Amino acid sequence: MRVAIIGGGAAGLFAGGLLSNSGIIATIFDGNEKLGKKLYITGKGRCNLTNDTDVDGYLANVVHGKKFMYSAINNFTCADTIKFFENQGLPLKTERGNRVFPCSDKSSDVIKTLSHYAAGCKINLCEKVLAVTNEKGTFKIKTEKQSYLFDKVIVATGGKSYPATGSSGDGYKLAAAFGHNIVKPCPALVPIKISDSFCSSLEGLSLKNVTLTAVIAGKKHSLFGEMLFTHDGISGPIALSLSSFIGREQDVKLYIDFKSALTNEQLHNRLIRDFQDNSNKNLSYIIKGLLPKRLAEVFLTSCGIDGSIKAGIVSAEQRKIIVEKLKSFELKFGGLYPIEAGIITSGGVCTKEINPKTMESKLVSGLYFIGEVLDVDCLTGGFNLQTAFSTAHACAQSIISTKQV
Repeated sequence: MRVAIIGGGAAGLFAGGLLSNSGIIATIFDGNEKLGKKLYITGKGRCNLTNDTDVDGYLANVVHGKKFMYSAINNFTCADTIKFFENQGLPLKTERGNRVFPCSDKSSDVIKTLSHYAAGCKINLCEKVLAVTNEKGTFKIKTEKQSYLFDKVIVATGGKSYPATGSSGDGYKLAAAFGHNIVKPCPALVPIKISDSFCSSLEGLSLKNVTLTAVIAGKKHSLFGEMLFTHDGISGPIALSLSSFIGREQDVKLYIDFKSALTNEQLHNRLIRDFQDNSNKNLSYIIKGLLPKRLAEVFLTSCGIDGSIKAGIVSAEQRKIIVEKLKSFELKFGGLYPIEAGIITSGGVCTKEINPKTMESKLVSGLYFIGEVLDVDCLTGGFNLQTAFSTAHACAQSIISTKQV
């Protein structure tokens, strides 16, 4: 059986390794000069390769494609991924949020492990696939160098984010050529633009233990954790994750709860005490005890209250405004950063046209799609790479089972 894998990233390498270790020699085509180029920069170079959670924990972090992934994740879980890498000799560690990393903190070690596992494959680097056609059940692959014939083709080309790594959307073109519908790709896990003029003055400011809420077309999504102001927007874990829910929507309202641990009433009572204990201090002094200095100035301007007034003469109405702003500080949504800036791509090959148990096309027998090229995306925390491994496993096991018939 001749199997072609287009793309030498996480999904392609894992599928190739599974096939070659079952006696099926696969040929991996990659337009880059080395394998796993996008993996190299994953997790800021540390490679958060999965999440130490159960099936329900994984599914809870799938933004699009939850139902589609049910079979694949149940047959190759996060625990299976951890076991696989450890059995391959790569020591792992679990950090905050159950994120799993190599102990070395080097993504290159993950690439080496996958490359070694797929060593039985034929590797064709610097050979971009230009077209795939099918005649009477045989696939013809045309590359920049020559043409090849295969019995089965696995498309593992990734999405459109980080195009410098080879994720240029070629997989969508290949899928569309066979009649597949493509859910319009858009950025996911990407910084959010803010149109407020004060944003640039807060560049580099990190906020911890806050809740960021996005009201998207009337539906509320809230995440607790850490965020960061950039020169024209917000980034950091909770902002990046919320961007996946925003997608192509423009009806978006954003709010920050700076004091998530306190109810409005508790915060109000604290302010009364602070104002009474510091009645001769300026209001700005009190606010700087609640918020970072740079943010305190922006906050008071937003409240429309002069920070130089004495705390003892702050009115009940002004106190109410301060509490409301601390619990729900609005940011003007200015859109998402472009898809090239996204960690992953939302959208892709329509999953309604793919068999969720095998990853085989329902339109073309012998054609498979795995990993980010599919319309499946998750929040941060290792879940997107887990999707790559689970879909690759489902695909490879299906092909192996046809060999054994």
